[in-house]
Amino acid sequence: MSYRLSALIVLLFVFTPLVAQQSPFVIIDAEHDYNLDPHTANYSSEAQLFTALYEGLFSYGPQFLEPVPALVEKYKISRDRLRWTFTIREDAKFSNGEQITAQSIKDSWLDVLSLETNAPFASLLDCVKGVHEYRTGKCSSEKVGIAVQGKNKLVVTLNTPTEHLANILCHHSFAAVHPDLSVYSGAFVIDSYADGKLVLKKNTYYHDADSVALEEIHLLQSDDTAENTYQYNIGLADWIISVADINSVIDYDSILITAEFATEYLFFKADKFPWNNAKFRNALLAAVPWEDLRSSAFVPAETFIYPLNGYDSPQGIYDTDLEEAALMIEDAMLEVGLDPSKPLEITIAISDTEYMMNQAQILKEAWKKIGVNVNISKTPSNRYLDSIETWDADIFSYTWIGDFADPQAFLELFKSDASMNVTSWSDSEYDSLLEMAAFSEGFERLEYLADAEDLLLSSGVILPISHPVTLNVIDTEVVGGWFANALDIHPLKYLYKNKVQFDFPNLVKN
Repeated sequence: MSYRLSALIVLLFVFTPLVAQQSPFVIIDAEHDYNLDPHTANYSSEAQLFTALYEGLFSYGPQFLEPVPALVEKYKISRDRLRWTFTIREDAKFSNGEQITAQSIKDSWLDVLSLETNAPFASLLDCVKGVHEYRTGKCSSEKVGIAVQGKNKLVVTLNTPTEHLANILCHHSFAAVHPDLSVYSGAFVIDSYADGKLVLKKNTYYHDADSVALEEIHLLQSDDTAENTYQYNIGLADWIISVADINSVIDYDSILITAEFATEYLFFKADKFPWNNAKFRNALLAAVPWEDLRSSAFVPAETFIYPLNGYDSPQGIYDTDLEEAALMIEDAMLEVGLDPSKPLEITIAISDTEYMMNQAQILKEAWKKIGVNVNISKTPSNRYLDSIETWDADIFSYTWIGDFADPQAFLELFKSDASMNVTSWSDSEYDSLLEMAAFSEGFERLEYLADAEDLLLSSGVILPISHPVTLNVIDTEVVGGWFANALDIHPLKYLYKNKVQFDFPNLVKN
């Protein structure tokens, strides 16, 4: 090969990012049918997308995901911390040019809370006066502590002081949502969505449009890790979310693997005898070979909440004792009048993946040793979460990503009557601990929350497996506004492409 030809190849490779820089920003994600309703969506991929399409009173800061004012121009909190008054921006508009007012926010929130929407995150607003009663059908919307004063002022009255309310309001469930779901309140709008390609274009009516650098974003859905990585390597993709072959990425520094504020766990649906009894559940947990169950985890989880600075985690679940488990199950059966010589039956519901089947087999073999027969029920992965509510099974798998970096983001899942509580487990002492935490601050608040987590673990309702890690492939020297964080949420309005300058010698030789 001549020097001239070699130089030409180098020049073509080097200049590829410069060409890509002028093209739309391209993100590759796993294949997944997006639920485009922010009130009912519950996948992390949708939460990422909604950072582009929707905005509420607050939104996530790009680096630490702290709440930053978005549609709210200013706000104040009363001295007793029970009333928050928000003033909506005068220039806030939907993507059709219609003004976003205080009434727009109230209507959006009431829609989340209505019985018809089946919104999984509705109970996050239970701190607001009358919300719990309204969403459970015990009062009318007039009793809810959300009031409109004039065009742009929204007054929210709380049951208890809630210092993390601004964090909650960053969530897409509480954004300004137009009755027409083809109208948006965020920095981008959907231009088209077909054949696994979703095209976003800049919302010209967005109040902060001048600060949004990207004109167009393409989200491509593909599970072909080899092809995805090739597209990234040649400069045709700017960011790959999880679906990459890291061994084939040329720029190794663009491979970012980080621990996530999340927990993978199994849980009992504690509504059927005998698994609604904590003694039976804890007997099974004592027989679990925890090292085997967590063997494939990058970060094994013995507790429910990912460790946080200042939070004193309770003792985890890690001990395996088959002899003790056999005695526990026998004692529990005698106590409720069951014959210990007759085996119990339990059904584990899994998605049809090799990983989930391996987990189920580990538990099946362990629990058979203490006289419990395990049945395994499967469904396709894309139907799994939607099937949990009506599935006639006893144990399910879940991965929960905190919506903000606070223990409350996890513990709310198990509060009695919480819209996110799919376990049917409830405990009045647990609810009281969360309530006392709401009236407390600082270290005292965290102590109450740690006690609540300890009670949850002691109840035997969950089996912590791992704290997942995230994989992103992105060159943060080329893409600005992207920061690794514990929630793996990267607000799309802040992204931009740096101009890349190349300094290379003249390689053409005669």
